[in-house]
Amino acid sequence: MEISEIKRLVKKSIKIRMQVVNMIYKSKMGHIGGSLSATDILVALFYAIMKPGDKFILSKGHSVEAYYAILGDLGFFPKEKLETYCQFGSEFIGHPSIEIPGIDIATGSLGHGLSIACGMAFSFKKDKKNNRVYVLMGDGELQEGSIWEAAMFASSYNLDNLIGIIDRNRLQIGGDTEAIVKLEPLADRWSSFGWEVKEVDGHNIEEIITTIKSFSRNNKPHMVIARTIKGKGISFMENNPKWHHGVLSDEEYRRAIKELKSQLEGLT
Repeated sequence: MEISEIKRLVKKSIKIRMQVVNMIYKSKMGHIGGSLSATDILVALFYAIMKPGDKFILSKGHSVEAYYAILGDLGFFPKEKLETYCQFGSEFIGHPSIEIPGIDIATGSLGHGLSIACGMAFSFKKDKKNNRVYVLMGDGELQEGSIWEAAMFASSYNLDNLIGIIDRNRLQIGGDTEAIVKLEPLADRWSSFGWEVKEVDGHNIEEIITTIKSFSRNNKPHMVIARTIKGKGISFMENNPKWHHGVLSDEEYRRAIKELKSQLEGLT
């Protein structure tokens, strides 16, 4: 990729993070840590990878703020509507809603996104459509049994038009994923279910794009394990489980925005 394009996408990620912080600060609610860890993945998908007719499912629906911010930036609705996030009467609720243009599936009950993605990918194959289905999952979400039922289905039906992505920030609401229900060796587990697995730095946009675009139609579903940092981009939030669902004070808000603005200025 051209260096200028990578730089543009990195700037976009910082601006999306700023929007996420603004939305959550104003509403006094939201899952900020997971939205910040997923931002670079979502920017790579929506600005450089997905093609018309492709489908996306945010299985970790509690990280909806970054998803909303991107859809607003892409013109699916007036960006001003983001100011109503989680306000009384707003359609912009705390999990993806099909009332929002650009969202096909309402999610929030963890563990369901991959099963829905399998159905979409299976349908595309039956209809001989060349589109792909992308689904972003949280790592704590992998404790749901329905994920592994879907994993078996996908490999059984050779869903090579399905790309799963795991936001591997290693934290869930109760703490370290490995201390709650052990996931490692995660890549080996997915491989044993018949998936092609690749690991990436989930904050290296170029690596995310190159890796996902490298997947071929080889009769295997594809999985990207994206190593991320919960709360990425804001020093006092990074790797801190407190910010799974945290509300910023006035001082914390000012600090967060100052840090993000500094990162943006460093790229100009």
